[in-house]
Amino acid sequence: MLSSSATPTQKSLASQPPHAVNSPVAASRPSLDRDGGLQPPNTTNGARTASSAASSFAPRGSSLAPSQPPGSFSSELRSQTMQSRAGSRADVYVRDKLDEDDESVAESTLNALKDSLSRELKIKEGSENLLEALNAKKAKQTKEQRQRVEAELMASNARIKELKQKIADAQRSKAVPSTPTRARNEGLLRSDGLRSPPSASRSGAGSDFDEPTESPTFALAEILQALEVEGMTPEYYVERSNNLVDLFKRHPTLKYDLVWSVFGDRMQDMLLSNSREVVAAGYRMLRYAISDMASLKKIRGLNTDFMVVVSLAKDRKADVEREQALKFVRAFLDVKDGVREVSRAVVRTIAAVAEQVEDRLRPICIETLAEILLRDPALLVASGGLVPLSETLAEGTYKSPESLSSAFLYLLDAPQTRKYLRAGYELEVLFTAFTDALFSYEGVIKQNSKAIASALKSWSGLMTLSMYNFRAIGSLISSLMLPNPTIRDTVVDLLYSLLRIKPPAWATSYLAGRRLTTYGRVTTLKSSSSSKEETVYEDDGAEQNFVEHYTALLLAIFIKAGMMPNLLRVAQDNEDPTLKRKTTLLIGETLKLASRILPPSWSSDLQLLPELFAAASQFRDEAHFNATGIVYQISSVSRTLYRSSPSGYAAGYLPSSSMLENMSHVEETPKTNVIVNTDDATFRQLLIDSGVLGHSNPSKWNWDVVLKIIEGPLMNGKRVEEAIKASKFAKRLVGFYRPFKFKFSEIKNTRNTQKYVRVGCALIHTLLQTAEGTKYLADNKLLRQIAECLAQCDPTSGLTAQYPMFSKDRLTDTLCGGYFPMIGVLSGDPKGLQMLERWRIFNMMYHIVDFKQRPDLIRLLLSNLDYSLQGHPRVLLSKALTAGTKDMRINATNVLRKYATRQRVTPTGQVISDSKWAIQLLVTQLYDPEVEVCATAVKILEKACNSKALLEYIVECRPALDHLGEIGAPLLLRFLSTSIGYHYLDGLDYISNEMDDWFLGRNDTYVSLIEASLARSFIDTHEDQPHRLSIYEDDLDTDQDSHVPPHFYRELSRTTEGCKLLEDKGHFEEFASTIREYGMQSEDPELITKVKGCLWAVGNVGSMELGAPFLESTDVVEHIIKIAESHDVMSLRGTAFFVLGLISRSTHGLEILSEHGWESNTTPLGISLGLCVPSNLSKLLSCQPWKHEIPAAIRLLDTQKTILEPPPAEIIEEDETNRRILELMTELGNMVLYKKAKVELFQLRHKKAPGFRQPALFRKVMALMECHHYRLPDRHLVIELFDKSVLRRIVYGEESDESGSSSGDEQRTERQRSISDPADLEKITARAQQASL
Repeated sequence: MLSSSATPTQKSLASQPPHAVNSPVAASRPSLDRDGGLQPPNTTNGARTASSAASSFAPRGSSLAPSQPPGSFSSELRSQTMQSRAGSRADVYVRDKLDEDDESVAESTLNALKDSLSRELKIKEGSENLLEALNAKKAKQTKEQRQRVEAELMASNARIKELKQKIADAQRSKAVPSTPTRARNEGLLRSDGLRSPPSASRSGAGSDFDEPTESPTFALAEILQALEVEGMTPEYYVERSNNLVDLFKRHPTLKYDLVWSVFGDRMQDMLLSNSREVVAAGYRMLRYAISDMASLKKIRGLNTDFMVVVSLAKDRKADVEREQALKFVRAFLDVKDGVREVSRAVVRTIAAVAEQVEDRLRPICIETLAEILLRDPALLVASGGLVPLSETLAEGTYKSPESLSSAFLYLLDAPQTRKYLRAGYELEVLFTAFTDALFSYEGVIKQNSKAIASALKSWSGLMTLSMYNFRAIGSLISSLMLPNPTIRDTVVDLLYSLLRIKPPAWATSYLAGRRLTTYGRVTTLKSSSSSKEETVYEDDGAEQNFVEHYTALLLAIFIKAGMMPNLLRVAQDNEDPTLKRKTTLLIGETLKLASRILPPSWSSDLQLLPELFAAASQFRDEAHFNATGIVYQISSVSRTLYRSSPSGYAAGYLPSSSMLENMSHVEETPKTNVIVNTDDATFRQLLIDSGVLGHSNPSKWNWDVVLKIIEGPLMNGKRVEEAIKASKFAKRLVGFYRPFKFKFSEIKNTRNTQKYVRVGCALIHTLLQTAEGTKYLADNKLLRQIAECLAQCDPTSGLTAQYPMFSKDRLTDTLCGGYFPMIGVLSGDPKGLQMLERWRIFNMMYHIVDFKQRPDLIRLLLSNLDYSLQGHPRVLLSKALTAGTKDMRINATNVLRKYATRQRVTPTGQVISDSKWAIQLLVTQLYDPEVEVCATAVKILEKACNSKALLEYIVECRPALDHLGEIGAPLLLRFLSTSIGYHYLDGLDYISNEMDDWFLGRNDTYVSLIEASLARSFIDTHEDQPHRLSIYEDDLDTDQDSHVPPHFYRELSRTTEGCKLLEDKGHFEEFASTIREYGMQSEDPELITKVKGCLWAVGNVGSMELGAPFLESTDVVEHIIKIAESHDVMSLRGTAFFVLGLISRSTHGLEILSEHGWESNTTPLGISLGLCVPSNLSKLLSCQPWKHEIPAAIRLLDTQKTILEPPPAEIIEEDETNRRILELMTELGNMVLYKKAKVELFQLRHKKAPGFRQPALFRKVMALMECHHYRLPDRHLVIELFDKSVLRRIVYGEESDESGSSSGDEQRTERQRSISDPADLEKITARAQQASL
């Protein structure tokens, strides 16, 4: 490689005699003289002097002054170095001067062209500004002036294009040499360490034009030679190293071609520098040079372990060096199995830094230790890195405790990694902040509560914290008894979060102190919630809700740990009324949740609240009044919760997530609280109360009364006529909404102002219900002005406006976007459609969609139109679905979501679907060229398949999904759930192929798929912004894809044909036998995954009534229960728990489970909800303590040790002083002898003990620090005692001590021997004297 060939050249040039330098030439450089870069020739060798001048000059600016031709500096130095080989110094100098003259001419031409270009750009900018100003004036007055400006602008554009071309040509001619001089001497350029890479010069010049492609190997050779130069300023080396890093970034494959014998020497030189910045740059270069395990071995062969330990042990002044050293170590972890090359000495030093609370690098060190804990727990435990992590968790000062606790949770899962942690200690330190009243700080409590929440949402955390008879969880619950409001409030919030209780809409006001009697008007809440969450009517069982199943287990554990008595005691405390109300609400929510998801044996006793009623019945005790008040409060909360919950669910019935999907509104039913038929006096009083007649200012109107009038009396045609003719009510109200009155259209878009949009939509809907209202709306200017506003955005209308009403900013900032919901109301009524057609509004919509210039406006249009009627809206939607841009097609596809699952319920209870048109459009979208559009359509169709009627219709459309591969698989699986779909897929030969595919491998793939889905479900991302406001309707309908991925065997078991095929193939028996034989195995990860796959298959088959008989034919349920109760791998126990929940959904499965002591809640009709929990919780949570592996017993790889042999127990050292130094090192670890040892070490250093200059002693001290714990200040102290040269000798492998042992002679260079051996030195001196004589 170039770098290796270049090195000897550089060395030979460096050794040239001083008289070989062209000092007159160097002296003729005024810029160099000004900087003082050159030194007199007799001070040092010439090449180094020139190099020094170059380097001290280069960092001052990346580009040279215009008067100085770029490149002349380098070329002159080339002439100096070349002249030692070339015979004639003058010839070379003349040739280079000619080159400089040519370059100066080219440079001046280029500068002139750039000046012209900047002038033309300014002319162009001025013309554009003038043209914009003229456009704002009347066209007739400025016609001639506009034409002149446009002509000037065109001419300016042409001149700019011509100048850019000339500049590009000049750049190319400048890059290509005009004379062959440099081509002839190309080989010599490689020996020049002073020329920066082309990329650096290009970036320095700030050129926007393309330069010729650089040669990375040539640039690498140049930089490495530049780094070989000694005696330069730190800025010189840092700049070159930054150039090298940039080179590695631009050419990532370059690091695979490094010659480590050369590159390693440069890096060692830099890491041993006295400058912190240079050392940091060395670490950075090494980090970017890491490629694979081989490169890691070569880097460690440079003795970097010693240097990293020394760097990390330095004080805060060297933070830049310490940070790069730490990043260098972290880079090892990014390589596969790179942790095997991380030394124990380095990990101990990182752990020492992590113990320093005030250290700036502490958070990075903690993260690094956590990563090492995951990748190689044995290394971390053996190196003492576990203690800082545990202390950090206990302190609660680390800003992300969840990530730290997740590392422990990962290790606790399997017995192979669990042995490195202590049972009942590592995670339980989190609870110290809650149980220790003296240590309880608010910040610490809040941080630790996050970590506890993440631990209790994982199986390993739940099982571990339930050990020792729920000791940890019990301590958390019992901390409610402490008279500390912060602890109580945090624990109550934690219970809300863990039980996934979302406080009702009235909770905020209730907690603020308002009485519950004010919530009698929950009928409005009820009607609004029911319109959003209509049930999708399913013929088959809904999907299993695993999050609810886990919540049921958590609730059972909390009840077992004594949650309810402790909450009741907090509720009876009168000190904090807000906390009292919050706890009362939590009790009511918990009772409601328990009745819904826990079996009767668990929830029936809970509902009685025996402790509270016992206190309330003690009439002679004063606490009786308080307890009675709590009984009343809980009763009121429960009643209000019942009234405000969706009406479709009975007390014991749990709706699945798929049953809460959006569907169409149920046929409009008249509201009970609205009075349509009112007498004249009442109507007139309402009009007066509204304030519309008395004030022309809308802010003084009572909008609640206005809405009451619109939804009530105005539904009657007579009242409409009266409001129009007999009063100003209609005129003022409709006038408020007219765009060009700038009232409604200028109001800021906030949550509070959305009421104006709602009233506007209600007004238009009401007016369309009567003939009088329809006529008034048709004749009013409202629609005409809305049409004009749309015309401003229609490119073909000819209407323009400087500030269009529907501009992007106005739609976002003001209520102008509210006109589109009103258009949507019109489009949902035949009379409204006629009005829209009359004002050509649909024509303008077609043009806006065609031109695609306003994607925001198109999205707003599509999301607000009503497509329930056949007509223009559906045509517009189909146009956007097929002819729009990619984003437009995705948005249009999402619009179909609620129409594809729309169902109507007739008064007789019959379910009627009118979604066929939407289904047809969605099936067409399956053939879209963009995969994202197809995936969106597949998800919507998959949800539509929840209805059997819609599923059969989708099958009738016969969609071809072969081209979609994995994306279309979920939809095909849903087809299996009906006989029609089964026969359709059987005809395509899909079922047999898919069945073999699942049996042979997809079962195992499903494990990772469902575990990822469950992990997403447990993260509450969708609760971050519950009150988000958006003008786009479908923004609020984000696709929270938390439902369970479909399983082939579950869908197959829905039909008798599928069950017969499953029986014929014998797959179920195979799954059962795998669980039977390998279910309790915990060593092989692949086998564990296979068992998990078989468990999911058995559970999904057993959850169907038709598939349940398979369970009775085998004893597989007993084995699954055994896995859930006694397996060593906790995540497998969790899988078995979820599978038992699936099995309990079928009647047969529930019967089998009840025989083994597992129960589940059922609906009033006896249908199981699939949320089974064991009667005896201690059986399921029976994790036994394990044997902890102590650090001394852990055996590490040799590659993970810096010094292979550990220090002997008894110090063996011939030299008395050295022995004393080692004894004092051991005493530094003894807190009693610490101060005395420290003082004595300083005394030895003051006496200049020879041991502090011996590498052998330094190695022994390093061995002690590698194998034992020392604080960071002590490490710094010990390392500073040694001479600086000791580290250099160890890094270069010069192991001989100053006593002069002959064994190290072979490792030393000729030059070192000549200097260090006196005899050789005398011989050389005598020879030199003879030669001179």
